[in-house]
Amino acid sequence: MSRPDKLKTGIGVFDEDERPPRELKRMSRRQFALTGLSAGTVLLAPDALLASVKTKPPKLPVPPSGASTTFASIKQIEAGLLNVGYAEVGPANGPPVILLHGWPYDIYSFVDVTPLLAAAGYRVIVPFVRGFGTTRFLSSATFRNGQQSVVALDTIALMDALHIQKAILAGFDWGARTADIIAALWPERCKALVSVSGYLIGSQAAGKVPLPPQAELQWWYQFYFATPRGEGGYGKYRHDFAKLIWKLASPKWQFDDATFDRSAASLDNPDHVQIVIHNYRWRQGLAEGESKYDGLEQRLAVGPLITVPTITLEGDANGAPHADGGAYANRFSGKYEHRVISGGVGHNLPQEAPQALSKAVVDVDHF
Repeated sequence: MSRPDKLKTGIGVFDEDERPPRELKRMSRRQFALTGLSAGTVLLAPDALLASVKTKPPKLPVPPSGASTTFASIKQIEAGLLNVGYAEVGPANGPPVILLHGWPYDIYSFVDVTPLLAAAGYRVIVPFVRGFGTTRFLSSATFRNGQQSVVALDTIALMDALHIQKAILAGFDWGARTADIIAALWPERCKALVSVSGYLIGSQAAGKVPLPPQAELQWWYQFYFATPRGEGGYGKYRHDFAKLIWKLASPKWQFDDATFDRSAASLDNPDHVQIVIHNYRWRQGLAEGESKYDGLEQRLAVGPLITVPTITLEGDANGAPHADGGAYANRFSGKYEHRVISGGVGHNLPQEAPQALSKAVVDVDHF
């Protein structure tokens, strides 16, 4: 769906001369289905999507590349079904920002983002997702569920445990989907949103939609995970598998072994393989979720609008399946801006371009 010409002012391009092409790039199943869903949707007035800065955001310092190698400490807190491991940086009384990672990554995707935001006065929380790092289930009897609504509820539970009523949410990959879901279903808990690769809320119905062969090829690992051999192979070779995904998703990112190994350790979580396999099988309708979450999934399946102030980001060298920003812009009905980050930036945008992610957080806070 084309957008009004006037809407172009709501798209920012950083460090490149031209806007990205309008055609879809390796569109995912959820985005393919969402395009059909949105075909009958009336576009909101362009002015409703444009960002308007009330006050001048603080200027962020520019750290040297890879300036931070670790977090000072990892805290643990019981939240909902989990004992969550998380890093916390910045003043305890600062405006809260929660940074959410994806697969097969971990909290170190944000290791160079957190000091920038802390220096700007924010209280930054970076949790390990269920099945990653030091996060553990409180009960061995709890179903190892990876469906989207459940992962989002983990973040709500963490906010409750930390007595955070409302926060700026930012994420990529699984983390972007979680942030999108909270912004859509519980906008009273989300002050503003930064979502890498845009609107990622999906459904099992969308996951069943056949795509053209070239698009299906991009999802090869989902088909692998659908088999017993894939589950066994991922369990046995999870580090090798993750490194392959890193390279495919960020083809121009020259990460070293130490950077990878630091994050790969998080994949040794005892629940990791079960959570990952269930997540991807559930998306395709090959695994059941839990019936108590059906109501949430039904609300998500219609592609709910996100009303909170939002900046979406995309790297110019993202090798993972994704859509052009124009495919999902009409899912954001509040103040909105889309930015393309150039310079060979791939899927792991927070770690590859920490300054851009940090700036988006500060900017959206001042929309």
